Order: sequence, then C-alpha cells, then structure tokens
Amino acid sequence: MDLKTAVRVYQFAERAKSELIVGSHLTTALIQFPLQEKPGGKRMLVMVLESIRSELEFAYGGTELGEFKKAIDHLNEAIALTESMELGAASERLSRGVSAVTTAAQAAWDTLKEHELI
Repeated sequence: MDLKTAVRVYQFAERAKSELIVGSHLTTALIQFPLQEKPGGKRMLVMVLESIRSELEFAYGGTELGEFKKAIDHLNEAIALTESMELGAASERLSRGVSAVTTAAQAAWDTLKEHELI
C-alpha cells in the first residue's frame, strides 16, 4: 500500500470503526426500550445505520479496499436484522463490520509505521 492510500485508508477505517461501534451500542440499547418506544427507536436506528453505510460506501469508493466492502455487507445484514427486530444478531453483524474495518486500519498502520510516520 502506498503512503497516500495508507493515510486515506487509516482515516476512513478509524472513522468507520467509531461509527460502527456507536451503531452497535444503539442496537443493544434498543433491546431495553419500552415496547411502545421500540418502533420509533427502530426507525431512528435504521436511519443511523444507513448513514454509516453511506460513509462506508464512500470509503470503499475512495480506496476499493475489500475490507470496506465486507463491512458494507455486514452492515446491510445488520440493517435487515434491525428491521426484523433481531437486535442481538444485528449487533453481532455490526461487530463483524468493526473487525473488517479494523483489519483495514491495521494494514494502513503497518504501512505508515514502516515509513516512520507514526
């Protein structure tokens, strides 16, 4: 990976990781919502997850890195599971997305470290 790509990948991956973790926390929180609040919470959560997907698509488009595509696929599954209110499984898919972008970040980190930039 060249340096310019490494910088972009690292930035995209760290941001995506943070967003996916927030999405996972929100998914877990929705489990505890009172029954009457769950429909509104679900709608809002799906909107948040779709926003995260847009960010991941931008990252994938800018880098063409397979790990970002994997994260998008996991997020698509999480969105479908959230819409079905299978929140435990949705949270698990989000965790898989975190793992995918963490792998991307590590590869970029290694390149940046190799060139003594970090």
